[in-house]
Formats: sequence, C-alpha cells, structure tokens
Amino acid sequence: MKYALVTGGAGFIGANYLNYIVPKSNYHYINLDALTYAANLDHIEVDNQSNYSFVKGDIRDVDLVKSLFQKYQFEKVIHFAAESHVDNSILNPQAFIETNVNGTFNLVHSAYELWMQGPNKLQNKFKNARFLHVSTDEVYGTLGEEGLFTETTPYAPNSPYSASKAASDFIIRSYFHTYQLPVVTTNCSNNYGPCQHDEKLIPTIIRKALNREEIPIYGDGKNVRDWLFVLDHCKGIELVYQKGRLGETYNIGGKNERTNIYIAKKITELLDHKKPLSENASYKSLISFVKDRPGHDQRYAIDASKLEGELGWKANENFETGIQKTVDYYIEKYSQ
Repeated sequence: MKYALVTGGAGFIGANYLNYIVPKSNYHYINLDALTYAANLDHIEVDNQSNYSFVKGDIRDVDLVKSLFQKYQFEKVIHFAAESHVDNSILNPQAFIETNVNGTFNLVHSAYELWMQGPNKLQNKFKNARFLHVSTDEVYGTLGEEGLFTETTPYAPNSPYSASKAASDFIIRSYFHTYQLPVVTTNCSNNYGPCQHDEKLIPTIIRKALNREEIPIYGDGKNVRDWLFVLDHCKGIELVYQKGRLGETYNIGGKNERTNIYIAKKITELLDHKKPLSENASYKSLISFVKDRPGHDQRYAIDASKLEGELGWKANENFETGIQKTVDYYIEKYSQ
C-alpha cells in the first residue's frame, strides 16, 4: 500500500480535496490535522473508506511529523495546513509564523530526510515521490485596475498572513534548488463553496442575512477578488501533483473578478428568491459599510494560462453557477 499525507484535511479546501480524491485513488490517505477552530471533521465524507485515516496532530510538532514519515513512508504529500484568516493574522501574527513557516519547514525537511540520501540524491524507492505545497495569490500583494498575477510576479505580501505564506513558498523553492527535492507549488485565488468556515466573506454574508443582521462590508466594498470554486481548485491541485513540472509554481484562478459589494448584492438577490423576507423587503437593506481592514489589498486576479496551457486544466464553474450551489449549501446548513 502506498501512503499519502494530507495536512489540514479537516479544513475547508483540505476536506473538499479528500472528498474528491479518496474514492478514486489507490493511495491510503493520512489526514493530519490539529483540529483548530477552523477545522471540522464532519465535513469529511470519506471517513468510512478503507483508504482513509485521521491523525490528530500539529505540523509544528517535529517529533510527530518525523515519526509519521517514518511509519508510513509517504510518497505523496499535499500540504494545506495553514493559518489563513487575514484579520486573525493582524491580531495574532505569531501563530501564523509558527504554523505557516515553521510547520512547513518541518514537513518539507522530513520529506527530504526520508526521500533523499543527500543533495541531488533521491532514493530509487522514492523516485515517484512528490510534495505539493498549497499557497495563495496574496503573496503577490495587490494589483491596480489592470493586469493579472502570473507565476513570475514579484512577491510583495502586505499582511502577516501573506508574509508567512510567502516565506513558506520560499522554503519549498529552496529545497528544490538546493537539494532537488521533488516539489511543486500552487498559488490560488479566493476559494468559495461548501464547508468554508463561517468567518470568511461569503459564509458571513449568507449567515448574517439569514439571521436578519447587518452584513458588514469593508470600506467602500470595491476591493476586487478573483473567485475560484473549491472543487475546481481541488481538481487543479491533483492535476499539478500528477503532471506539473518539478520545482515549478502553477497559479490556479477562476477568472471571476468581482467586487465585495457585488458579492453581497448577488447573494442577497439569490436569498430574496430562495428564502424571501416579507413582501417588498430585501436582504440588500442589511448591507452596511464598516471601517476598512488595515493594509487591505485592493485587487487580486490570477492568470492561470500556464496551468491551462501545460496541463489542460479548466474551471467547470463560473461565479454565477458556483454561487448558486454555495448559497444552497449554506441555506441548508444555517437552517439546521
């Protein structure tokens, strides 16, 4: 049996990835997750599959990480685990450095110690091993009104979160260029879809609306994000793992640029149809503008042409189809 390690598999993207890949793979997947506030094992639909196991643990725990690599002889690593909420990174940046930087180092160095006999000396029994590091477009900083982030865009992180992810990206890069460790990195745009934590923008809008509470939108609501449906992201990750060139970075984006105020208005329109208020009332009236986040990046947008051209990836959902599915999911969740 071949074993794969998925870190942070009880989180939003990790759980969706496991639900997608476990039923169709010949790997046995070990889900390592510390079960912090953003994790939820209830989101994992494959926990009864024979090729899935869960281990509660922290990627910052050096001894635990090393012991898991030794026990399972992982050939595949998909690294999701990270602190990811920007607001939280402003309040408590230390947790982001410890998890995103130190935790990533522990993982990649354990892979190096297992797979290689030294720099440029990959053991033959691990000739097919690969480490995929999942990162974010926020490492690139912010864009003006035009242009897209490409894989060669200079890094310019503007929050403790994005700085910690940038550092982790560079650690992964260094292990390829110094040791020839078989690694690949993906940088994605904003994800949305089932199982996302309540603190994120889209679940917050839906939850606040259904509770008849004010829907808070930072600043003037004109900050732009490129939205990617989570299952499309998971398919892109697996494609990069299978076929991506070692040492390379692949951007994964949905080509769905929307302002935050557009997102709020679109969701309230859908809710007006799906869960209508009293006659002539609209959820739009709940939208309110609040003080902007410190260092709030104005615009993100991903150029995914490298992934599309080299590996044939294409998003199946546009924003209008994906948001319908997402709103339906959260209506059911928040109605329970």
